[in-house]
Amino acid sequence: MKALTLATFAAAVALLPAALPASAATTAPEVKAELIPRQELFGNPSRSAPRISPDGKMLAFLAPRDGVMNVFVAPLGQMDEAKPITQEKVRPVRQYSWALDSSQILYVQDKGGTEDFLLYGVDIVEGKTREYTPFENTRVQLVGISPAVNDAILVGLNNRDPRWHDVHRLNLKTGELTLVRENDGYAGFVADHDLNLRLALKPRPDGGMVVERIEADGKTAPLTEIGPDDALSTNILGIPKGADYAYAVDTRGRDKAALMRLDLKTGETTKLAESDQADIGGIMDDPVTGEVQAYNVEYLTDRWVPLGDALKADIEFLDREAKGQWAVTSRDLEDDTWTVVIDRVTEPAAYWLYDREARKLDKLFTIRPELEDDTLAPMYAREIKSRDGKTLVSYLSLPPGTDPDGDGVPDRPVPMVLNVHGGPWARDSFGYNSEHQWLANRGYAVLSVNFRSSTGFGKEFTNAGDKAWGREMHDDLIDAVDWAIAQKITAKDTVAIYGGSYGGYATLWGVTNTPERFACGVDIVGPSNLATLLNSVPAYWASFFEQLARRVGDPRTEEGKALLAERSPLTYVDKIQTPLLIAQGTNDPRVKQAESDQIVEAMKANKIPVTYVLYPDEGHGFAVPENRISFYAVAEGFLSHCLGGRYEPVGDDFQGASLQVPEGADYVPGLKEALAAKK
Repeated sequence: MKALTLATFAAAVALLPAALPASAATTAPEVKAELIPRQELFGNPSRSAPRISPDGKMLAFLAPRDGVMNVFVAPLGQMDEAKPITQEKVRPVRQYSWALDSSQILYVQDKGGTEDFLLYGVDIVEGKTREYTPFENTRVQLVGISPAVNDAILVGLNNRDPRWHDVHRLNLKTGELTLVRENDGYAGFVADHDLNLRLALKPRPDGGMVVERIEADGKTAPLTEIGPDDALSTNILGIPKGADYAYAVDTRGRDKAALMRLDLKTGETTKLAESDQADIGGIMDDPVTGEVQAYNVEYLTDRWVPLGDALKADIEFLDREAKGQWAVTSRDLEDDTWTVVIDRVTEPAAYWLYDREARKLDKLFTIRPELEDDTLAPMYAREIKSRDGKTLVSYLSLPPGTDPDGDGVPDRPVPMVLNVHGGPWARDSFGYNSEHQWLANRGYAVLSVNFRSSTGFGKEFTNAGDKAWGREMHDDLIDAVDWAIAQKITAKDTVAIYGGSYGGYATLWGVTNTPERFACGVDIVGPSNLATLLNSVPAYWASFFEQLARRVGDPRTEEGKALLAERSPLTYVDKIQTPLLIAQGTNDPRVKQAESDQIVEAMKANKIPVTYVLYPDEGHGFAVPENRISFYAVAEGFLSHCLGGRYEPVGDDFQGASLQVPEGADYVPGLKEALAAKK
């Protein structure tokens, strides 16, 4: 944005100090790497997400078209002939797949971050786009897809009742939707290889699940049950071709999720594989039959394990040749050719074409080639002990040049950003991480912690987070910070807390309940009031609500209301004493704008400074690249003033963004002028 006069933006969007640590500016290290532009880290990738067509003749991928990520298609091996297929003008395409007859691309899209995703199809020859689900206030779900039925798929639609998704058969040739089963209270359904519904998942009042067998006449009968303690870690994966069993990951009767075979007649299970370190997560299955051929186990890092001999030689080859973590992202139906992503952390991730017969990898493209000449930070996997003896698998990145011996400890303590993941039923992982690279490049250590309630480490670890929001879950974060201080990675007065969704909640809790531990906080779409959060969840979360009430607190009972109030950052707003940046999307269906509005209004009433940035065309996170870049520009300046790290001058970073600043622009030098110039 050339019209901006940002000479006075010397603090590069920095918050005026309320109670900044006196030593912050002196602890920032000299980073021995060029400043990486935010555009290279957070702008559109040059290409990403390649998918080989089922017939093995074409390759689709995402790339910018007039600044918006769209799907392109090229003949396999002829990338220079790629042509754009989709025509999205505002929001990027983020999820797409091939129709199994290779005739069209299927993708979903919402408007403004509402997450009311609708399904579209684009014929790759004619280029014509068809809207398959032309409904308002509807969110489509994929229920079934099979190579045995390449002209139809099963989809779930909640246009009749927003709480429940009725199953329809969609004819991909004509666009006709035929009702298969009306949903009267099921969390989901499992179809077999012929797209016949075979299983239905019925929520129990205690948060558990009844797995019901669907008979040929449509009637159901109980097959097996999943208790509430296993509900987050036990899942049906699929039914192979012609089988009378389903594959599942299952924690019933054990701690770590094992790969199981579930008998569809008796409900009995047979164990196929397990790990004593972590849950079994993803699988690789035969693209035609659906038989499981390999599974992955992710503890400190991710690894794939063959089940039988079908993929044993392929996995051995990729383990040897990838020189980093790898994952298969698509396979043709003949299973001759795969697309594989390889992540080496200190290089931008790259996609490769793998020829199984020749045992050969050919590079397709690097996602962000502009980063190839930049110095990227390594990542260190660490096991940190909590105060009650739990192991917190964590990931640390350091500013380039501060760790000359490569032991994961800087030569002197540096400012640190505690980057808290969302969910909370999710996990942080080893690998290239754009926020880690951004923050490390600016001069900060970055620590991401799998606190209790994180998934993948066994149900006991996940369930230890039940009703522990703001308590033991936060204790884990504090214990990790104390570990970093004891290791001389950082100092006690130079730590910021940063995160989105649950990570935003953790930020708000940190600055309200442990304000002395953090120099500042950055909250992105985080809830401030757990009662209003649970009373405003999307209608289609109905099947999950009992789990929420069990694990967070029940807003329908007096005891639950008291717990939710006691664990809400809003209750303690008067204790905030450190700078706070809040970012929110107006259309967020999960954490409504009211969650940010409430705490901002309370801070104003208590005369506590806050900077509040709002995006009217976004939801739970920032998908539009101009919005994303503008947010990181504001956050970077904010952290620079708080912790003393480097910053990139703003330049064009507000150009095209919908950024609004309802509160606190005065506390960000130059921000008012930048906003005025943007208009």
